[in-house]
Amino acid sequence: MVIQTGFNWLIEQQLLLSILFCGFILLERFGLKALGSRFVYKLAWLLPAALVIANLPNAIKPLQNSNISHYLITPNQPFTHEMGISWALIYVLISAGLLIASFITHTRFVKSLQLTELTQFEGTLTADVKTYTSQHVATPMVVGILNSKLVLPSNYNTQFDKATLALILEHENVHIKRKDNLTNALILLPTILLWFNPLAWFCYASMRRLQELTCDERVLSNKTTQQHILYSKALINCAANAPTGLMAYSHYGDKKTMLQRLTNIKHSTERSKFAKGGLLLVAASMLSGLAIAKQPEAMTKEDHISPTMRIEPLYPIQAAQQGISGSVVLKYDITPNGETANVSVVTAKPEAIFDREAKKALRQWQYKPSSMGYQNVLVQLDFAINNEVANTDLIERIKVSH
Repeated sequence: MVIQTGFNWLIEQQLLLSILFCGFILLERFGLKALGSRFVYKLAWLLPAALVIANLPNAIKPLQNSNISHYLITPNQPFTHEMGISWALIYVLISAGLLIASFITHTRFVKSLQLTELTQFEGTLTADVKTYTSQHVATPMVVGILNSKLVLPSNYNTQFDKATLALILEHENVHIKRKDNLTNALILLPTILLWFNPLAWFCYASMRRLQELTCDERVLSNKTTQQHILYSKALINCAANAPTGLMAYSHYGDKKTMLQRLTNIKHSTERSKFAKGGLLLVAASMLSGLAIAKQPEAMTKEDHISPTMRIEPLYPIQAAQQGISGSVVLKYDITPNGETANVSVVTAKPEAIFDREAKKALRQWQYKPSSMGYQNVLVQLDFAINNEVANTDLIERIKVSH
């Protein structure tokens, strides 16, 4: 029951998430010159913020709607166990498989490096960070989620001169101080949970590229033109065909990412304060719109709506067998053609028992077509073992006098 409820909630969020993902990806692809990588990277916080605001519980706010319909559902359906495919179960199995695959990928990758610790290393690193060499890496990288380790190619002494190596170590120090590998793991987890949405993977790749770009900006913030040139040459030498996939470790990236980083270095001083301010205004408007959208609109006395087709929810078998009764208050919209949309649970008692069947049935209801449709309609579905149930509203409503 909990798994199905969570799966249904996740599916309901896909439109909002897809819009947010597309916006972030477009900013990463086309907005860096005007906005800067650090500014765009920080905008990633808008994704969870918008998701939280869009899902604020309606029960914490009084609803200005004195019209609420009640329907009684009794267990008059035959108690037969459904043998159909559970999409929620399939989703859980695939997600668990990907999480296990990610863990195995990281473990095998570290073992395959065959690390050799450097006991004497002249470079400057963050305290308590050990340095290793490996014949199986072509570029410097940081491994470890909680305990960071710096891994250098075995030929790093001949591959880089002292000045270039110092810049590279400064770049890796930024990763270590910010705990970017831990950040990557925390971002990779929801990406895996959204494995069925390709935009989530594109967004994850964009965040990884932005992470490297922000490191570049921080390293070069107080450097000379000659150091900019040395750093750019180091990026070209470090270009590798390392796939990101399920990897959370920081590395220099592929050749396409290198080209983007070189372009960003070239335009590092060309930032538009007007563009940043305008984008922040748009973001604030979007978040405000999501918050306002949660407020139901009051219906007048002249609004009389009734379904032309009402599918009665199935009484959950387990609840009927245990003699559990309860109620669910649903909020939904009615489109101009009479279909229901944006069905969500306002409150339920007991929680997560009748939600699934109530929403499933309500999505099939049909109403008479109207010119504008209706928004934020409320209905309370009362599930009772017998035909008598206390007609009590589960939500606090304010009656507005004329």
